[in-house]
Amino acid sequence: MTASAERGTTTVSERAVRRIAARAATEALPRQGSSRATGASASVRGGRAELSLGMTLPYPAPLADTVREVQRHVTARTGQLTGLSVASTRVTVTSLAAPEGPASPAPQSEQGPTPRRWWSQRRVPVAVLTALAAVPCGALAFDLAQVHTAHRATAAWRTRTMAWLSEHGPGDPAVVVFGALTALLGVWLILLAVTPGRRRQSTVLIPAARVDAAVDRSVVQLLVRDAVADVAGIGAVRVRVRRRRVTVRAALCFGDRAATRDRVTSAARAALTACNLRRGPRLRVTVVPEPIWRPPLPGKATHGPAPDRHGPTSAHTPEGDTR
Repeated sequence: MTASAERGTTTVSERAVRRIAARAATEALPRQGSSRATGASASVRGGRAELSLGMTLPYPAPLADTVREVQRHVTARTGQLTGLSVASTRVTVTSLAAPEGPASPAPQSEQGPTPRRWWSQRRVPVAVLTALAAVPCGALAFDLAQVHTAHRATAAWRTRTMAWLSEHGPGDPAVVVFGALTALLGVWLILLAVTPGRRRQSTVLIPAARVDAAVDRSVVQLLVRDAVADVAGIGAVRVRVRRRRVTVRAALCFGDRAATRDRVTSAARAALTACNLRRGPRLRVTVVPEPIWRPPLPGKATHGPAPDRHGPTSAHTPEGDTR
């Protein structure tokens, strides 16, 4: 029998080693779809090989740990498939790319808490205040520049203003009125600074990082009203949405009053939950029978207490008052 050394030799080309190394680099990070080899080179001498790779890595990722993982996997995988001894594997990061597919929600600690109120930027008050301050200050600066650079006489309006101020003291009615107006302006500015504004909007919980969102309360009102109106036996519906309470008043046309009230409460609560508000408001439900309503027959009554025709009944739920 011929010895294995005399039957021939197997030679692995550098091109094959290069392709295997590039494929192994992609396999190193199976969960990172944006990682890929941008270039590869191989040097084969006898039974030894040296590899050099250019890589695009996902962002964000710890580069040192990721590169070490790629080197380990490429060295082991190439040596396993080619039978060569991989002496060294050099990895060069050429670029960073965002991961493919939808981004996963950031942890709450990274995205920060959702603000309690939706703050207004107060563009109109700032613009009005800036205009009121810029006009007299600009006129005064222009007159001072004319006097000191062009050696012109002082403007007549500035002379009359200084003369009027020198003749009127703190007790003068005009000074008192002007001071009161200035004080009111200051109080107004303080109120604008410490209040959030946009009182008709409520903040919404968003899983994305550094994203703040709000929904208008009229939209919440429409969603709750539509959900309650779909309940069987309900006619007219009135909904009032406030910051901490949602009041629902529904007219009962037919059916059991207690069971219908429970269905209205469930529908309204589901609509509020779907809005994903930061602070869930308390829910107050009132079901009032219409004049045409008649209590169902005893044999067809649904579960729940007997209906009362003399006025709305009341019960309490964990989320608020229900009447």
